[in-house]
Amino acid sequence: MSLKTLLIAPAALVLSCAFAVPSAHAAAIRATSEFTDFTLPGNDDGSTGLVNIGFNVNFFGVTRSQLFVNNNGNVTFDSALGTFTPFDLTSTGRQILAPFFADVDTRPAAVPDVQYGTGTVDGRAAFGVNWLDVGYFSNQVANRNSFQLILTDRSDIAAGDFDFEFNYDTITWETGQASGGDVNGRGGFSARAGWSNGSTADFELAGSAINGAFLNGGPNALISNSLNSNVAGRYVFNVRNGVVGQPVPEPASLTLVAAALLGAGLARRRRKTSQR
Repeated sequence: MSLKTLLIAPAALVLSCAFAVPSAHAAAIRATSEFTDFTLPGNDDGSTGLVNIGFNVNFFGVTRSQLFVNNNGNVTFDSALGTFTPFDLTSTGRQILAPFFADVDTRPAAVPDVQYGTGTVDGRAAFGVNWLDVGYFSNQVANRNSFQLILTDRSDIAAGDFDFEFNYDTITWETGQASGGDVNGRGGFSARAGWSNGSTADFELAGSAINGAFLNGGPNALISNSLNSNVAGRYVFNVRNGVVGQPVPEPASLTLVAAALLGAGLARRRRKTSQR
């Protein structure tokens, strides 16, 4: 019996019997008929070997054509990753893209396996990984999450250029039971989302590691916000000449900024008028 199993053994005796029914996926999730060439069989903390992306990507000066798909909500370029409790992506030595780094458990028969493969996005070659309707450790299925990672070839701009995006449909759990979460997948060491080149550059979405933040209805609900996109639940990152570009606020944020500036201008005008 593994240390992880020993840590969770008492809680594992209380397994949920209320199976969530997989639903149709929201607009942020790209066509699920694609990116299904291969399957990572149901597992806990497993990974693939190196798999082909289908095109070259330049990630901070290192050009790669392969990566590892890890069950726990991420892919890595340097080596497979079985870690189940999410670590700080802003101080890691790992080369990682993590749409939802947490303790995914796909062993129950009711939970779909993680799938990955090639497809197209806007007519361009793409590689994607689908974590759809997945549960959490240990063998919990009452709450499910659906999210996706897409890498899109942008060699039309320059060799090695690419985009990657995190897409979310529903997020109803945040933590596995071996990471301090309760039977509903809440609390403890919550999920993180972001990326790192393992040395000089990194990024985490607001709400990472904060209990309840990423969940549907939470203050940083992944399905309700966006980045570089006008699609709720989609977070897009552009990699040019090996460097991830600065995020651009989504339209909703721009509206808030404009309103704030307008309000400040009106306040200044009122002050000037009152001083006359």
